Amino acid sequence: MSALRPRALFPAASRLDARPTIGVLALQGDVREHSLALEAAGARAVAVRSAGDLGARPGDRLDGLILPGGESTTMSTLLTSFGMLEPLRALVAEGLAVYGSCAGMIMLADRVQGAAPGQSFLGGIGMTVRRNAFGREVDSYEEDLIAPGLGAGPGDPLRAVFIRAPWVEEVDEGVEVLATTRSGRAGSDEGSASGGRIVAVRQGPLLATSFHPEVGGDHRVHGVFVDMVAHRS
Repeated sequence: MSALRPRALFPAASRLDARPTIGVLALQGDVREHSLALEAAGARAVAVRSAGDLGARPGDRLDGLILPGGESTTMSTLLTSFGMLEPLRALVAEGLAVYGSCAGMIMLADRVQGAAPGQSFLGGIGMTVRRNAFGREVDSYEEDLIAPGLGAGPGDPLRAVFIRAPWVEEVDEGVEVLATTRSGRAGSDEGSASGGRIVAVRQGPLLATSFHPEVGGDHRVHGVFVDMVAHRS
C-alpha cells in the first residue's frame, strides 16, 4: 500500500443503517413471514423473545413491534410467563407503534367478546373484537378487499387471508376503519350496516388487521406500518 495514501489504511466506516427497527414477537405465529415482509417494505426486522428485547421505552431497542397471528389465549399466557405483558403494556401506553394481525388484533383490543376466563390483553385500540368470528380453521377463506387506507383500490384489491379470524364489532370515536369485508361471511350472521365486517383499523400508532397479510407476496399492509413507524422515529 502506498505511503502516499495513508488514509487507505483506515477505510471509511459503513453508514449506519437508517431503516426503522421493527420487532416481531417470536413466541408463536408467522414470525419468519412477517420478518421477510418487513424487510421487503424497508425496515430492519428483529425477533423479540424476552422483555429485554423490548427495551425500556419506544426507540430504545425498537421503533415498532408486530404481534403476529396464532392463538390469543396462548399468546397471553406466554407473554405473562415470560414477564413481557406488563412491560409491553407500558410501551403501548407510551406510544410504541404496534401492528397486530389476527390474534394480535385481539391483544390490542380494549374489549373482547368470547375471551377465555382470566385472559389478559394489552389494549390500546378503542374497539370491541369478537374472537373466532369467522369460524373455525376449516372455515378459513380468502377475499379481495378494497381498502384505500391500505393502498388497495378497485383496480388493485388486497387479497386477505382469514384463518380463525376475529372481526371488529364496533369502534370508538377516534378509531379509523381501514377495511371491511364485502358482505359479512357465508354461514355467519349478516354483515354490518356498511355491507361487511370491519377487518382493519388504526388508532394513532396502533394498527390491526383480522387477516394475515404476511401470507403471499403483497406487502402493502407492512408498507403502511413501516411508513407509520418511520414518521414517528
